[in-house]
Amino acid sequence: MADKLETLLTLLEVERIDKYLFIGNSPSYPPRVFGGQVLAQSLYAASRTVDTARSAHSMHAYFLRPGNPKKQIVYEVDPIRDGGSFTTRRVIAKQDGIPIFSTAVSFQAFEEGLDHQSGMPVVTPPEELETDFDYWKAMAEKHPERFTPPLMQALERRPVKRRDYMNPQPQEPEQFMWFRVLDPEGNIGDDPVRHQTILAFISDFALLGAALLPHPYTGMSPELQTASLDHALWIHRPLRVDEYLLYAMDSPNSHGGRGLSRGSFYSRSGELVASVAQESLLRKKRVASDS
Repeated sequence: MADKLETLLTLLEVERIDKYLFIGNSPSYPPRVFGGQVLAQSLYAASRTVDTARSAHSMHAYFLRPGNPKKQIVYEVDPIRDGGSFTTRRVIAKQDGIPIFSTAVSFQAFEEGLDHQSGMPVVTPPEELETDFDYWKAMAEKHPERFTPPLMQALERRPVKRRDYMNPQPQEPEQFMWFRVLDPEGNIGDDPVRHQTILAFISDFALLGAALLPHPYTGMSPELQTASLDHALWIHRPLRVDEYLLYAMDSPNSHGGRGLSRGSFYSRSGELVASVAQESLLRKKRVASDS
């Protein structure tokens, strides 16, 4: 498992080639760059240009074009503000000189303040739930014509209630999933930038799917064209991704070919550590005319 974690960290922790310039790569699969990857790589690049006493607290991003996993991604960081309490960085991700993604990230030095949060939902604990790896392995064995066997990853996911991907039925637009990075040897360390970077990567998993729950479709339905359009992440409190986090998601609206999804991350002890929101493209593909 240590090599899987090292592969994930090598992917997300992009290479610095100049003060405000970074280079990132992608795995060969999926056929287009995963949105969570560019979110995480951009956050990591921005964080490495900021004083370590300041921590990221918000990130607002737009996915502009599909990324090609066969090409490197250039991350250009713009140091647009270094204030007395807050620091702001703008990041543009480019391929072939053309922007595919843009984001603004705000950082703040820790300070005391008013404190409240919403309560953590009461759900089945992770130890009683099946992992995604075990589920998709069984699905691939049962339906080899539709699914391929999964590869073991450093990221473990345990959905509280699983959608029927063979025959999806409309249901209430909310879902819950436990996440953690598998790191039995304790190699991930304590660097908060590393934990925030992986959280950004995780935050794009399953979020679009929440907007599909009231409809008889999943993200794998061939009738739909789906993509993340924008993404906002707020980090409220210190967090660790090598400990279970509950990702609670819901979708209050879909209309006009777009769906809105929201999410909250809770620690096992019930602390609300981060929140997220995303608008996604949910477009029905046009059926070719016979004429």
